[in-house]
Amino acid sequence: MKKMLKIISNLITGILFLLLIFMIFVVVSSKASGGQPSFLGYQLKTVLSGSMEPTFKTGSIIAIKPLQNPTDLNKGDVITFMLGNEDTFATHRIVEVIKNDNQVMYKTKGDNNDNADPDLTLAQNVVGKYVGFTIPYAGYLVDFAKSKNGAALLLVLPGLLLLCYSGFTIFKALREIDGSKKPKDVQETV
Repeated sequence: MKKMLKIISNLITGILFLLLIFMIFVVVSSKASGGQPSFLGYQLKTVLSGSMEPTFKTGSIIAIKPLQNPTDLNKGDVITFMLGNEDTFATHRIVEVIKNDNQVMYKTKGDNNDNADPDLTLAQNVVGKYVGFTIPYAGYLVDFAKSKNGAALLLVLPGLLLLCYSGFTIFKALREIDGSKKPKDVQETV
């Protein structure tokens, strides 16, 4: 039983450590590039509204694939596109593809919205296509990690945990040393 608990404890510790490393990687890479966080060629976006529920929940992280040719999209594709300026994005489903002369535009709509978006989306404003990968509610954690308080916590908390673990290990080792120094007759009566 004790061995099983140790295996489970090590497994949980390993998973939490990998999650911490991943979160640090995402935060550092997005800060260093000055752009959007990406992982293995996919951009990671945080869902800020419920316009696409139930496809993905508010606060989820979604993966989108940046497009080489944003004019090759079809009705039903879920795309992420710029709204007005380069800092605001939306992720909605294409409900109609409109081709005029040399220009392709998309009419989009959130799955949870009653009406289509009022403005057409130009193909050059499309950032990427949703690839079906979602991590529910993880976006809240990433957004917190991007904040000043979150970044500080990600740096301080692992250090504190390491100090606590080191203290616990040292305390445990000292107890074992003290236990082995006691005379045999004292150990037998205890």
